[in-house]
Amino acid sequence: MNKRIRHLMFGLMVCYVALFVSLQIPQMFKSKALNDNVANTRQVEQVFDKPRGNIITADGVVIARSVPSKPGDRFKYQREYPRGEVFAAITGYFTLANGASQVERVFNDTLSGKGIPLRNLGDLVGRTDPTGDVYLTIRADYQELAAKLLGKREGSIVMMDPRTGAILALYSWPSYDPNLIATHNSKDATKQLEKLFADKRKPLLANAYQERYMPGSTFKLVTTSTALKTGVVTPDTVFADENKYLPPQTTDPIENYGGKSCGGDLREVFRRSCNTPFARIAVLLGGDRFVQGANDFGLNEAPPFDLPSPAASFVSAPGETFDDKQPVLAQRGFGAESVQLTPLQLAMVAATIANGGNEMAPHVVARTADSNGGTVTTTRPTVWKVAMTKSVADTMVDLMIGVVKGPNGTAQGRFSLPNGIQVAAKTGTAQLNPKGQEQRSHAWITAFAPAKAPQVVVAVMLKGVNAVISAGTGGRLAGPIANQLLNFAILHP
Repeated sequence: MNKRIRHLMFGLMVCYVALFVSLQIPQMFKSKALNDNVANTRQVEQVFDKPRGNIITADGVVIARSVPSKPGDRFKYQREYPRGEVFAAITGYFTLANGASQVERVFNDTLSGKGIPLRNLGDLVGRTDPTGDVYLTIRADYQELAAKLLGKREGSIVMMDPRTGAILALYSWPSYDPNLIATHNSKDATKQLEKLFADKRKPLLANAYQERYMPGSTFKLVTTSTALKTGVVTPDTVFADENKYLPPQTTDPIENYGGKSCGGDLREVFRRSCNTPFARIAVLLGGDRFVQGANDFGLNEAPPFDLPSPAASFVSAPGETFDDKQPVLAQRGFGAESVQLTPLQLAMVAATIANGGNEMAPHVVARTADSNGGTVTTTRPTVWKVAMTKSVADTMVDLMIGVVKGPNGTAQGRFSLPNGIQVAAKTGTAQLNPKGQEQRSHAWITAFAPAKAPQVVVAVMLKGVNAVISAGTGGRLAGPIANQLLNFAILHP
């Protein structure tokens, strides 16, 4: 009898252990797979029954928040974006069935409270709001002015502090209203997303840093600084007066914009933005030095940005050589052929010059905080690249001042700041059409002020999608926008 009882007890113990293991395996080893399973909506639904922190601009404007849901809603809270499409590229959206994007995605742990540490026992038992807030470097007044100035023209605007890498404005049009995606009606949200995905203008992309465009003559900032630091040219180097240049290995000459004749020392050809001298400079540099100069600015890699999926600007493919591609090298020297930059990275190039050759890592988040305002994390300014010496950067500043105030400068008369504050700038008109076809070009400008002690950098790009933009130039079309942005920034630091 005792033997039978022992067998029964042993059997029950085996069953108990088996039951315990079967219950614990999903908890211990399969929890991530279960949570990630698209069919498991419980975890997502639980989030919508809890508060979520705010996203707040540098000047104190709440641009994302959670509010009580309307009566009849199955969830307690509704995510709301009070400024809508103006900040969509920064806030992104937070949804029930379609995930999250931008700050909502990258800083989800902070906003949901998972990343907010418990500071004391009172927090453990009595903290009523466990969420965290995200404070941005973005200024609401700068961002709203950028949106107003761009209007319904396709393009992008970036404003940044060259000393820290802090992004002050980041706007592209077309944009979208994240409120229409954050709705708890998943069918309506999905329908809205499908419509946006189908739009060839890519409004869901933050085009200011996730899309690349031919930069035109603004790229001469890179070519010129590379040539100066390698000793290939000096400000006194003289170029022949010519309207075309025939690179080696081709019978197809490179022409200046509008077929104009152009020549003189580096100061003159830079402020007039001639193409032929910079094609010649690229050939003199050679492929290795040309590519290294671009790499020194980080142009062939994605920048270390705190928003998701920054695009890498393109100057050359890995391992690409130019020994038998001299015409290609010549065209890339003035930002043509297959060179492509994001508006953000053009702003970073100008900011590097403004900052004495040091390129700061760009960022939009200043700090994160708990619900009582206590700082949890702080973004510290970090040097990403050292692209040139301060002496070369100072020479580049002088050249850019010449674009604004020198005779025949492409931005001459485009800037007027209070108290005579000097601006430094570089314009670009990126011709997209092959020779003989209808003109189509992007209009670019990048500028900073005050020129000798820069506080703010702007980059403006207008896409060449219509005859009005394509018939203009960077100085004439993008220049007035940059002027108003710099004026506002100087008057409202």
